[in-house]
Amino acid sequence: MQERFVVVIGAGLTGLTTAFHLKRKGYQVLVLEKQDRVGGQIQTHTQDGFTFESGPNTGVVSFPEVAELFQALDGRCQIEIARKSSKRRLIWKGKRFHALPSGPLQAVTTPLFTLKDKFRILGEPWRKRGQNPDESVGSLAQRRLGRSFYDYAVDPFVSGVYAGDPMKLITRYALPKLYRLEANYGSFVRGAMAKRKEPKSERDRLATRKVFSSLGGLQNMVDALAQDLDIVTGARDIQVHPAGNHTWRVTYNGDANQVLCHHVVTTVGAYALPALLPFIPEGLMQPISSLYYAPVIQVCVGVRNAKGHTVPAFGGLVPSKEGKQVLGILFPSECFVQRAPEGGALYSYFMGGARHADYMEKSDDEIRDLVVDAFHSMLHYPHDVEPDMIRIFRHERAIPQYGIDSGARLEAISLIEQQYPGLVLAGNMRDGIGMGNRIYQAAEIAEVLNRQ
Repeated sequence: MQERFVVVIGAGLTGLTTAFHLKRKGYQVLVLEKQDRVGGQIQTHTQDGFTFESGPNTGVVSFPEVAELFQALDGRCQIEIARKSSKRRLIWKGKRFHALPSGPLQAVTTPLFTLKDKFRILGEPWRKRGQNPDESVGSLAQRRLGRSFYDYAVDPFVSGVYAGDPMKLITRYALPKLYRLEANYGSFVRGAMAKRKEPKSERDRLATRKVFSSLGGLQNMVDALAQDLDIVTGARDIQVHPAGNHTWRVTYNGDANQVLCHHVVTTVGAYALPALLPFIPEGLMQPISSLYYAPVIQVCVGVRNAKGHTVPAFGGLVPSKEGKQVLGILFPSECFVQRAPEGGALYSYFMGGARHADYMEKSDDEIRDLVVDAFHSMLHYPHDVEPDMIRIFRHERAIPQYGIDSGARLEAISLIEQQYPGLVLAGNMRDGIGMGNRIYQAAEIAEVLNRQ
């Protein structure tokens, strides 16, 4: 039987980053991964001069820990900050994309919002504070900023981030920073102004909020994290059992492979936990394992000769009100270098989500036809120009939805960790879904275990 200080289950971004930090602190760590590769949903592909992602495309330097991680990986991989043009975000309305306002002046001149809601936006700092702690993102947006702001800013934003329904996502779980602005300051605008005035340390300034990838693709980041770690891929039928004396026994690929450890960190999806932790009573596990994940189809489209049709922007999001068959289109080649051949363009289309889960039943030919139609009708490529590359990726459980059941889930996680010291339930079922959230959570877990 092997012995380790920590066993990390799952070699996605959270698991790899946790193990990376623990190893740097001098601990013996084993990572178990059921797939035959590391990275989880992160995977970079190359084809015909295009470099594209089949999972997450970008992250945000939302915490100092993100910048510090890349500093620690210096020489193994390099962070790539998106071009300044990526600050420009587009929203579809009518027959074309419009720039999403980036400030108060643009908010009152944009065609996206009604005149009535433009006045509501100006009056937002004086609106009453909400009283419902479980208010949905959609309800909060309509109450403070108006229906058209909800339709043409919040709805497409939530589709782009969560692939979810803003009326079902609870603000204090899904967008906690936004929730705290109103809760603590009474207003989004007043809160944002107050936050900007707060003194920041040099470390705080590392959180630049800039969009990032890894030079050459995000696969380079996870490969760099995994470089010196002890990882077993293809580890099937993983199970964890209490072994007494504050230790844990982890088995995989049959009972012949056993590891004894002091701590277990799980980073797998909530749906996989009952089989992984069979000793936990069903009633205690149910609030966690029932977490709903929105399905997403991502279609990567490359064109070798864009003929001047590229748009300097991060991408375009599509409000559900517009009735389009795509959630949004990202423009990776506009954000990062060498993602498409010279003069070409790379796009990532997204379909499905919580409100259109039935899209997963569409055939590849049906998906391809929808994408080609949007290629012409939304990106306005001439009909004599066809994509040179189309790759379809289906994710049945892509993005967890932080709905009304989130409180019960978080309470169950806390109770389990209290009842079973040494067991940590991590991953994107709590603490946010972005890459920045994953990196921050991993650094926090490593620090807590280091103090124990």
